[in-house]
Amino acid sequence: MLLDAARAPELATAHPGDAATVLAAADAVLERRFGYFGQDAVAFPGDVVDWNLDPRAGHRWPLVPSVGIDHRTCPGDPKWIWELNRLQHLTWLAQAWLFTGERRYADGALEQLDSWIAQNPVGQGIAWRGGFEAGVRASSVAVALQGLRDAPGLTVDRYRRAVTLLAACRERAWRDRSRFSSANNHLIGEMAGVAVVAILFPELAGAAEAELRAMAVLSAEADRQILPDGVGAEQSSGYQAFTGDMLLLPVALLRLRGDRPPAAIVGALRRSARFLDALCADGEPPVSYGDDDGGFALRLHADPIPTVGRHLAAVAGTVAGAPAHAPDLAAAWLAGPGASVPTERSATPGDLYAPDGGLVVLRRADRRITMDVGPLGYLSIAAHGHADALSMTLTAGGRELVVDPGTGSYYAEPAWRAAFRGTRMHATASVDDLDQSVAGGPFLWNRHAVTTVRAVDTVRGLVEAEHDGYRRLPDPVTHRRYLLVPPDLVSPEGDTVLVVDLFTGSGEHRVRTAWPLHPELEVSTGGDGHRVDRAGVPELRVTTAATAAPALYAVRGDEERRIGWWSRRFESRTSAWLVGVVLERRPLPLVVATLLTMSEAAAPSGLTVELRDGRIEARWTAGGRRAVIGIDTTTAGAVSISATDMTNRGD
Repeated sequence: MLLDAARAPELATAHPGDAATVLAAADAVLERRFGYFGQDAVAFPGDVVDWNLDPRAGHRWPLVPSVGIDHRTCPGDPKWIWELNRLQHLTWLAQAWLFTGERRYADGALEQLDSWIAQNPVGQGIAWRGGFEAGVRASSVAVALQGLRDAPGLTVDRYRRAVTLLAACRERAWRDRSRFSSANNHLIGEMAGVAVVAILFPELAGAAEAELRAMAVLSAEADRQILPDGVGAEQSSGYQAFTGDMLLLPVALLRLRGDRPPAAIVGALRRSARFLDALCADGEPPVSYGDDDGGFALRLHADPIPTVGRHLAAVAGTVAGAPAHAPDLAAAWLAGPGASVPTERSATPGDLYAPDGGLVVLRRADRRITMDVGPLGYLSIAAHGHADALSMTLTAGGRELVVDPGTGSYYAEPAWRAAFRGTRMHATASVDDLDQSVAGGPFLWNRHAVTTVRAVDTVRGLVEAEHDGYRRLPDPVTHRRYLLVPPDLVSPEGDTVLVVDLFTGSGEHRVRTAWPLHPELEVSTGGDGHRVDRAGVPELRVTTAATAAPALYAVRGDEERRIGWWSRRFESRTSAWLVGVVLERRPLPLVVATLLTMSEAAAPSGLTVELRDGRIEARWTAGGRRAVIGIDTTTAGAVSISATDMTNRGD
């Protein structure tokens, strides 16, 4: 039993902060105020929620057969109305009833469920558009109804209507399940809904068979969608946690029933949690890449947006061998009574190379550097991947410097959807201002850039990889990137990062490097680079040299070109500096060397780069030392590094 009345007082006492936010969220729902994606809540007029009305835009979705609704071309934004109709707020009301015993919460939940059933006949309206919505809604309603089972207002008729709804959701989620190129996280959400209804309501006809079928699909998909190294196949850290949460719910329910969950799902959750845990040391911001729409699998806490920490806490409480994280309210519910939840993190994460998913993490002191060397995304459409091959992020002292730009929008603003998943927004390089991969729609890539890893050596601090995304051009181009963070270069603190971009091929091209910065940072441009400050304190220098004369650029909040923006959460954007260099219509080969330095002591001077007979050589002086980096481009991983003390030398 998940929402157990006998445990509720104990959990409210053990997690007072979470319980208080759940009560506050339940109060807002009773006032018919709803907010999603971290946005301000909006109120519905009248005494009953109009489930097909988006009150923000005043748009009412038509009550017509759902198969006839094209949500991609309708004037409204389906994401908001879908969130509302997933009925995930019912679990807040159920918990509030269990925590306080106040009937108004239970009555409010049952009245809203009544009105939803009355306004949304099966197969009619936007709420029934696709099996995924039915599956996610089924999980929420099933768990909430189980928590409301002792409510005085739960009459036989109400219970019958609610269970009839769950049966319809179960049937729709299975019948309309995602297949072929669309069988991504949606398929997991659909099958999780089928399994949850079957587990919690075994009295429904065909429940045992439905559970077996759904768990078989979930087992297979867990192995497909969580790669052997623990990376989510969709190339999205946000969707990886979302997928894990959807897998976790039936696992928790099976454990609470006294059964052993399938080993394939447990193994996938364990390796996924280990990977996500390794991305973020204590005090570090999460590593973000790919899409993140702020969706929840089940809302047992009232955070406005999901976090990886919440996900890891839930997995730690449910799956043996997962990384330890401090338990919260949701984790305690899922773990069940008497569960022993480890709370101490075993070790501070170190360097990481995930070869299947293609992410490298290098750490030097309190610096974290990541580089994406993975595929575009999952299956042929790669729906949630971004055109960000060879992109990087950089944090120092737990503060973000070079960032992933985020998601921006889905349906509400198609032009911003294209911009935020495009190449120019990311910390990589573009050729002729084109995306590395070719989009066929907002959730479709027709041509995928393929990345080849040539060398990764975390001890030496070396990553070498290239992609073929620009081989499609009439004059084909290959972009190769070398990331160098050797532990003894100039200083042992990881203050200096060298990035060398090599462009080979034919013809003349425009080449652009891009370094998106956190919006708290300010930029001054001059000489050979950009100085980056936070509240007047220097935090970063971006210094550039090239084998042809580069032009520096710095842009913030450009509405026309849609560059210089950062999206902290779904359907939001904030202006932020994007800096780099442009080389206009230059013959290939070209080399651009960029130094990212995070202390004034390591500030470079005299940066030069040359390419001769297949060898790149970069030189600069910093901190009284002369650094020389040699790269043999014909041999993978062939990099030489030297640093000479210039003190008391005449040259």
